[in-house]
Amino acid sequence: MRINPIDGLLFLSMRLLKSIDRRQTDLKYFDPDKVKNIMVVSSTAIGDTLLATPAILAVRERYPDAKIIAHFNIKNMELFENNPHIDGIIPYYGGYKKFFKSIMEFRKHKFDLVLIFHGNEPQATPMAYLSGARVIVKLPNTSKNRFLLSNKEQVLRWEDFTHGVEARLKVAEMVGCKISDKRMVLPLTKDGESVVNEFLENNGIIGTDPIIGFQAGASTLSRMWFPDRFAELGRRLVNSYSDIKIVITGSPQEYEHCRKIANAVGKGAIVSAGKIPLKYIPALIKRFKALVTGDTGVMHIAVAVGTPVAALFAVADANKSGPYYDMEKHVIIQKERICNPCIGKKCKHQKCMENISVDEAYNTTEGIISK
Repeated sequence: MRINPIDGLLFLSMRLLKSIDRRQTDLKYFDPDKVKNIMVVSSTAIGDTLLATPAILAVRERYPDAKIIAHFNIKNMELFENNPHIDGIIPYYGGYKKFFKSIMEFRKHKFDLVLIFHGNEPQATPMAYLSGARVIVKLPNTSKNRFLLSNKEQVLRWEDFTHGVEARLKVAEMVGCKISDKRMVLPLTKDGESVVNEFLENNGIIGTDPIIGFQAGASTLSRMWFPDRFAELGRRLVNSYSDIKIVITGSPQEYEHCRKIANAVGKGAIVSAGKIPLKYIPALIKRFKALVTGDTGVMHIAVAVGTPVAALFAVADANKSGPYYDMEKHVIIQKERICNPCIGKKCKHQKCMENISVDEAYNTTEGIISK
């Protein structure tokens, strides 16, 4: 594996700076009453940030007068701009892009506390330290940068938590927050419903038409179900329910992938990928009677807005990253991994997803519809 020389230089620089830092940064010295400015970090994917929203709520409830600034991924931060528990967003550009510019922006806020709910390493923890914050808390705390953390003594891994939401809530609890609500926070935008209605009507879908959503893409190939199976599922649903419509969601980059599925389904299927801005996607998902999806950010959007999901899992563990509440609404199809060890992002053919048949997906979706 090739080692990025910048990573090595950053690590050595952090070691040097920490060695001459005489501040008392351990959690045992933390005084919640002195906290005025907080940064919450969730700089990765949509689902990761949604899973952090219950913890951000807990932080707001514990520190009602503090200024809370979020450090979110620029690719999806528009989805969270109306979150009522943050006072602003500083974008994360990915890797070392605008690294020093971001740090200078951090330092303007004079953060007392940084909570890293989910961040890309090796940048996330050094950036938090360079913000000037005295207290930095992150879980899991297993990375080589853990010496910069205020909670470096007890090592906790992802495997030590039942679900990703629990890991993030634990971070909040470590700085005095009490957990009152574990539901994700995703308010709809004021104009989202009208934008979605116009899009659907322009594509022949009226307000009374039942809609089934297909999220065909995913962050990795290993989490994607096969396009021919989505197409067959769509045809069977359209043939079984004369008024049903299929909407295939995805990113602008996934448009062609989604279009091929829609064409294979035929009449009754349309593509929303790349046609609706991300900030309006929650309003679209809320219109669905059900969403068929792999382990995706769109799945978590559906859970957040109350839309039932048929969740297709194989390489991922639904206990860790699947629907977390309202389980009476959702159905998870969980299959075992085929490859040991799993190669994850390097997967060239998602063999484990072959174990999810069209029959099983159809019966699951039909069961949700019948409710």
